[in-house]
Amino acid sequence: MRVRQDEMPGQEEKARIKELASFWIADTPPEPRFTRFVDLAKRLFATEMAFITLVAEEHQSFKACAGLDIERTPRSESFCTHTIASNEVLVIHDSLKDPIFADMSIVIGPPHIRFYAGAPLITANGYRIGAMCIADRTPRPQFSQEDRDNLAELSRLVMEQMELRRADFLKTISANFANATDLALISINAQGLIEFANPAALSMFGFHASEMIGNPIDIIIPERLRHAHGMGLARVAQGAEPKLKGKTVEVLALKKDGSEFPIEVALSIWRDQRGLGAGAIIKDISERRERDTKLLRLASQDTLTGLCNRHKFNDLLKAEYSRGALATVILLDLDGFKEVNDTHGHGVGDALLQAIGIRLNYALSEKATLARFGGDEFAVLLPGTADPLEAGREAAAMIEAFGKSFEIGGHVLDLGVSMGFALAPMHGADEEELVASADFALYRAKQAGGRTCRMFEPSMRNETLARRAQRDELLKALRNNELVLHYQPQIYLDSGRVFGAEALIRWQHPERGLLLPSTFLPSLEQSSLALEVGWWVLEEACRQSAEWRDAGHCDIKMSVNLFPVQLRSPNICQKVLEAVKRHGLHPSQLELEITETVALNDDSRSLEVLTTLRNLGFGIAFDDFGTGYASLSSLQRYPLTTLKIDRGFVQDMLTTPRDAAITRALITMSTDLGLETIAEGIENPAQEAALRALGCRAGQGYLYGKPMPAADMEKVLYAAVTTEAKRHASSSC
Repeated sequence: MRVRQDEMPGQEEKARIKELASFWIADTPPEPRFTRFVDLAKRLFATEMAFITLVAEEHQSFKACAGLDIERTPRSESFCTHTIASNEVLVIHDSLKDPIFADMSIVIGPPHIRFYAGAPLITANGYRIGAMCIADRTPRPQFSQEDRDNLAELSRLVMEQMELRRADFLKTISANFANATDLALISINAQGLIEFANPAALSMFGFHASEMIGNPIDIIIPERLRHAHGMGLARVAQGAEPKLKGKTVEVLALKKDGSEFPIEVALSIWRDQRGLGAGAIIKDISERRERDTKLLRLASQDTLTGLCNRHKFNDLLKAEYSRGALATVILLDLDGFKEVNDTHGHGVGDALLQAIGIRLNYALSEKATLARFGGDEFAVLLPGTADPLEAGREAAAMIEAFGKSFEIGGHVLDLGVSMGFALAPMHGADEEELVASADFALYRAKQAGGRTCRMFEPSMRNETLARRAQRDELLKALRNNELVLHYQPQIYLDSGRVFGAEALIRWQHPERGLLLPSTFLPSLEQSSLALEVGWWVLEEACRQSAEWRDAGHCDIKMSVNLFPVQLRSPNICQKVLEAVKRHGLHPSQLELEITETVALNDDSRSLEVLTTLRNLGFGIAFDDFGTGYASLSSLQRYPLTTLKIDRGFVQDMLTTPRDAAITRALITMSTDLGLETIAEGIENPAQEAALRALGCRAGQGYLYGKPMPAADMEKVLYAAVTTEAKRHASSSC
């Protein structure tokens, strides 16, 4: 029974058309491999015509013809449409006597087909995509079963050629991809001989094709690693499961010139009729390793002074404890440094810190290690000793070093230094407790008026009267609305457009005037009041953001710093979400800033909280990046949107190649991770231009405005709108 074209099931027909398309053969020019088949069929069956057709959705195309000159016909005018309705050979002895075909144009007109026989071309998946056909202009009453079988066999041979042709196409596509990709591709056989290397691989290793193909894979493996590689290949060849299959590993490779370089390798293993085969996708990671090395250096080195940072200092002290050795820690705080910064600016302040680092290193004994904790805080480690007299001598030498003025940029600066020290193990069971003990002693030294040194005493652990008094004052300040927020603009470096503002807390003290955070945050963060103040900052920042929105500044993002205690709060996500909802803000209008140290102090908890906040739509920023001890992997683990580069990284990038390299590495890393990069502490156009050249998109600093009251910030926003309007008007003209 023949099935009409329009009776074929819809889904089956769609699948058949898709199968035909997978062969890339319909409506393509004739090819000798198929022409030979129609010539053979014409001779074998003694017919006037033979052809191979492919039945598409609306038409049939002729891939090969003998005795017939035609390229395509409508499907409705096609014998083969009916041939592909079943797996059997379709035979039409006399088309004029068949009601289905009698009126076809190819029957009543050229080429006047009266006899037709067609065997369907059946793919390996069972789809009938065309037919192997013979035809005559005269009827043929007889067509034996042997004839049918021979025609069906011809159709199977044609189908095999189509499958081979498709395989050749796939190989060509694979070869083109292998030749075009920037990834290095290499394959070897069971004997470890290189069988294939694409142009990227040849370029990476510095060989010509003739120098790689057929040679052992050892030519790109450092000699000390060849034995282990050979043993692993031998185990796999013997049937063992490859340990590295499906994994990406980092190893060292060897170039033709003998130089080694790091690569990332993804291995694949297969077995075919020849036996074992192995392939590798290789990527040169030299630049990434170099960047990682620089960033790892940042994790242990203070970028401004070149001294150890807090993280490295803690590691050294921890090593002393692990060995059960004696140790002394001296903490230093500069007297008068804040006034220098406020009077002469951060550039002079940074240069002063560098000079102090150099002078202190000269004053200390050889075994002492000097570190900068950040700001104007320094520390000294004396390993192997817990002698208060020796600590006193080192302290006296440092105090004496401050007896001479510092000459910085034409300014003569006089500073003092306050110090506190603690002895291990009597003043601390571990490194954290010892540093805390030294900090208690330092506080007492500052209470005594500075420019002196104190040794820790157990009584110092009790909360000092000064700190208690200040916390009481802070509580009163919160109740009397003495705490205020100032805002510092954040701008896009290329256009100068203001896109955000960072909210920064200030204390409008009724007697001492406007106090910066450094004067009261240490006391605040150690009290239970920190949580209440933190929520007040969040609420006030959201309120102000809504006020700016209502005034027409809809696209300004508000950045708010979180206290450590807020990050540990069990209801932080609810609190933040309620604050933005209360003021009708979208979560994307608020970015929450945390320091890397705060996040990593409670890694699992902070990761969970920040992930939840990010999923709610809030921005997450790492503030002052590089000043703590975040690992590089934390940047990938944490759901960050923004990386804020600490001002210390950019201040001397114009004069110090090391700082420029570090800044470039940070910007590149942030960009590669898809993060917004904001450089802090931009103070002059030259720094801005340098940062733009390095690919940094955004920044903040005194060049664009100091932290200012909300009213002044609103003037900045209005001025920015006016400037933008003028720019658009000018460009439209």
